Amino acid sequence: MLAQHALGVRMPITDPALLKIVESRILNKKVCRRCGALNPPEAEKCRRCRSRNLRPKRKRIGVKK
Repeated sequence: MLAQHALGVRMPITDPALLKIVESRILNKKVCRRCGALNPPEAEKCRRCRSRNLRPKRKRIGVKK
């Protein structure tokens, strides 16, 4: 997995513990199906539009079609 630095430079993460932290911070979210906002994983309603129509964020990394 590649992490993005504050300057936009991508760098590979080789430490497994750090990789687990990064994956949980980036991928462990819910996405609103109505407005597309990112929400915390424990959210019941969207923070932006208050819709209850939330889905978990996709877990696949680096796969583009």
